[in-house]
Amino acid sequence: MTIGIDVGGANIKIATKTKVHIHYCPLWKEAPIQHLIKSYATFEETAAVVMSGELADCFADKNEGITYIVQEIKAVFPYAYFYGIDGCFHQESVRELAAANWLVSADYLKEFYPDAIFVDIGSTTTDIIPLMDFFNLKYQTDLTRLQHGFLLYTGILRTPIYAVTDSVHIETRKTPISSEYFATTADAWLVSGKINESLYTCETADGAGTTFLDCSRRLARIVCCDFNELPQEQIVAIAHEIVQKQTEQICASIAKIQNIYQTDTIIVAGIGAPLLSHALGAVSLKKELLDYADAFPSFAVREVFLRNK
Repeated sequence: MTIGIDVGGANIKIATKTKVHIHYCPLWKEAPIQHLIKSYATFEETAAVVMSGELADCFADKNEGITYIVQEIKAVFPYAYFYGIDGCFHQESVRELAAANWLVSADYLKEFYPDAIFVDIGSTTTDIIPLMDFFNLKYQTDLTRLQHGFLLYTGILRTPIYAVTDSVHIETRKTPISSEYFATTADAWLVSGKINESLYTCETADGAGTTFLDCSRRLARIVCCDFNELPQEQIVAIAHEIVQKQTEQICASIAKIQNIYQTDTIIVAGIGAPLLSHALGAVSLKKELLDYADAFPSFAVREVFLRNK
């Protein structure tokens, strides 16, 4: 048996034959990778692995991050295989392993949706991947993907509000916001009613809870207010405005790639898929793959490994 593992900077996602598991695992806090994956080794023989966590700032550079992740995985799965941006599997630490999770998703999907743009909306980033151009996607780094518009550094949970907008409206007055790390997009999505506490799976900006009241307090701070200084309906309106602006950003970025590749077909996965599929006019893989769609690279790396085995 084989499991798929996606080691991100904030989460480890694991796909088995029957289920997907998402573990919050911030690498910058000496996250216990071995401890989290040991239980899967009791009934699985090997692992197909992909990563993006090598960029975590606890590492001096990507090479150090790659080496650390490979060592942690191989301590539990000695015969693990790691997918790289060359489209190949490796058993040792090589530079090609850096940030290849998006490519393995494309590798799996290109045969099923050859004319589509695949959008993976996660907690931290949004990948925009033209599946019809797979050959030219190989060896793309996060730098070149940022430059080409294939990587949008915005996500449903962990993005600071000031990265989404520099102002909100208090009643009808446009109001600049603080650039302090007071709140994240998870607060806006929860207060707007789009997600519930069970989906708020990252740390909060102030270390407090994830209730509606906690999130409202954090959103009030972005305009330098206490919770009691603003009516609750105004805080809810701010949340809706932030959600709308982030949605518009994502849609605009996708539209640019659609224009380049001349396609109307969009498929979407990730935790943001149910939230944005309608706005994008996209087909959500959640309908087909259920929870696997929330951790798609871990599913894809397992499937691609088994296909090539």
